Amino acid sequence: MDYKKGERVKHPGKPEWGLGEVLEDSRDDKVRIFFTEIGQKTFSLKHVEPVKIVGKEASHPMLDHLRIIEGGESKYQSLQQSKEMFLQNYPDGFYGQVYLNGERSYKVAAHELALHLLGPEQLGELIGQKDYEEICKRALKVVNATNLIFPNEKMALKDGLKESKNMEVFSENLYQLLYGQSSLEERFMSFAGTLEEIGAAKWTIQSYFLFIIFPEKYIFLKPVVTQLAAEISAFEINYRPDLNWKTYKSVLDFSEYFRSEMKDLKPRDMIDIQSFMWCIGPKK
Repeated sequence: MDYKKGERVKHPGKPEWGLGEVLEDSRDDKVRIFFTEIGQKTFSLKHVEPVKIVGKEASHPMLDHLRIIEGGESKYQSLQQSKEMFLQNYPDGFYGQVYLNGERSYKVAAHELALHLLGPEQLGELIGQKDYEEICKRALKVVNATNLIFPNEKMALKDGLKESKNMEVFSENLYQLLYGQSSLEERFMSFAGTLEEIGAAKWTIQSYFLFIIFPEKYIFLKPVVTQLAAEISAFEINYRPDLNWKTYKSVLDFSEYFRSEMKDLKPRDMIDIQSFMWCIGPKK
């Protein structure tokens, strides 16, 4: 039997390996396949013929975004391995006191502060009054409520908001980003343009306000942490250092993959998912 690149298969004798994707057309009686639970394997078709899978059974969120780095040693670890690593650090999972104290409680407190200072009514009223200086003070206070953004990046934002014209454009676009009616992509890119203007175009700042106001929907993107988590998960996030929608949309897909496949650990929101990403990556 011949196998074509992109076909989905299962090993007939190893169901625990999960769903696989053919990485290149079979040749010389050999086929190379990536399995969700074990990573890459190369088989002699003289000894085993993987079973082709089609239809709904062939769908898998990770394989749909599969990223394979050719050459070098594979760093892949399955989601099950990642969960086991997380539980080594936090044996009681997302609901244990160690996790709450170390990872979650201060982010929830920042979320509550953000709603108090930058909620739709509060921010809308300040926009109506054109009190841009107050909006920027509140935004900086929310930024300083966590250690998620590096100090030099916080300083870049603070410096960028010293001029009154920058205060105005930042305030207006922050309101639109959070509560505007146009598509998220349009609002996202408009805010990115504002950060470029004021010299604070960093992924941490770009993604922070969406995350801290709406942790049930949006993920915080810390480049090194997110790239490492994606690399070991073989998930393509299309990362580029410049602020762009394709990267953020891919990271949203990545975070939703984790949330949908970790129902056993019961993550509440993207605060839990962001903490999980940090925990599973190799530490320097």
